[in-house]
Amino acid sequence: MNQEEMKTDPKLIKDGTRIVYRINRAYRTSIIYESNNFIYMRQIKMLLNQIKNALKSYGKAYLTLKQNSMQFNGRKLKFSYSDYHIFKFIQEEFKKKEIGELSFIPGITKEELNTFIVLLAKKDYDPKNPYEDFLSELKKKDIKKIIAEKIPFYEKTKKKNRDAKKVFFMGITHLKEIFQSHEKLQDQISLLTTKRLMQSLFNHITENESFIHGLTNIKNFDEYTLNHSVNVCILSISLGKKLGLDRNELVDLGLAAFLHDFGKLDIPKDILLKPGKLDENERETIEKHTFYGAVKLIDFKRKSHLPLDALNVALEHHESEGKRGYPKLVKKRAIALFSKIVKITDVFDAMTTSRPYRKHNFSKEEALSYMLEKGSGDFDSVILKIFADMVGVCPIGSLVLLDTGEVGIVFERNEQSKHFLRPKVKLISDQSGNKIDGDIVDLTEKDKNDKYLRTLIKTLDESQYGIRTADYFVAEAE
Repeated sequence: MNQEEMKTDPKLIKDGTRIVYRINRAYRTSIIYESNNFIYMRQIKMLLNQIKNALKSYGKAYLTLKQNSMQFNGRKLKFSYSDYHIFKFIQEEFKKKEIGELSFIPGITKEELNTFIVLLAKKDYDPKNPYEDFLSELKKKDIKKIIAEKIPFYEKTKKKNRDAKKVFFMGITHLKEIFQSHEKLQDQISLLTTKRLMQSLFNHITENESFIHGLTNIKNFDEYTLNHSVNVCILSISLGKKLGLDRNELVDLGLAAFLHDFGKLDIPKDILLKPGKLDENERETIEKHTFYGAVKLIDFKRKSHLPLDALNVALEHHESEGKRGYPKLVKKRAIALFSKIVKITDVFDAMTTSRPYRKHNFSKEEALSYMLEKGSGDFDSVILKIFADMVGVCPIGSLVLLDTGEVGIVFERNEQSKHFLRPKVKLISDQSGNKIDGDIVDLTEKDKNDKYLRTLIKTLDESQYGIRTADYFVAEAE
């Protein structure tokens, strides 16, 4: 049977589904009975016959785990509602041991299959390196006719990206619930949920920082305050981490950043969303949101374990190191560390978001340059320097032109200082200007003559090209 016939053969799908079913039966039976038990050996015999029949019919028999599906000989298997739990069980067992593909080779014996199932059902593999531990056991038992291959790195990365996207949008939804609950004078929102969300964001920043920074390119005009607050929260946790804060401090910092604009609930929407320049009275009204936020959070603190830092941040995140900023306090006092952090991330995200009252949209590079020019007059200069290093010369989400004529989006920074202009880039346009869904390429890659394959020439203004870089981060997580 050729490749095209295999793709459309319903018998192949049926045979693959039966193999999965038989693996499940043998696995579960091995947990109950000894490996030489008649009932267990009967299951091994039926699984072996199914595999041999498949090898005879198609010349090969391999199962592949691909995202949330399973394939047999390259063809996606279909599971009914009644047996979907079988597929999910085997899928989870493969994932626990990081098995991406399982191949059965002609000549497979009953003894090999028996030993393999027993090892598959074994629980105490090294949690940090389960595949390597499992593979070592296969080699010890001299199993040669069953080959287990590791889940490809990109598959694991895609799962991390999907999880990061889920947490990002959960953040927007949860903050909306808090806002709506408070507007209706219902204070039953539990900050335990909020703290768990902060812990999840911390985990993603630790494991997948570049991608979750990429998600902060999402800018929703209709729900600006919500989207902005989540972006500021992510950037603040990352910046706090660079400053050496511990996990508990970062959770509190994230919570404070998450609620920093809580006072905007009391600002009329016709002022918040005014497309033109604010007059003096409107400016005074909007500046009161810091005071309103602190008052609201004092009430919140009485009913929950809200850290005091959240009150400071709500009140101080527009204060400046110099005499500028607001609110104007009768007695000048030292600005809290968390407030200094949130001020920087708040200004950066606000400047890089299109607003109805602003004619010019700032690129990340322009916003960072502007902030560095303002320097210690507006910001804590040490923290700002660390933030600038974190964002980098080529910020995540920047649209860039390469010397090959290709256009791409910066997806991951290069942590080596000598390669700060050589990030990983998602290609979205080929050399002829045709839009493509290209690979993520590493600009440090060289050819056989030790010359770089691609070099970044300059950044581009995405608005001039009708491109929203945020869409590519969302699509990458699909």
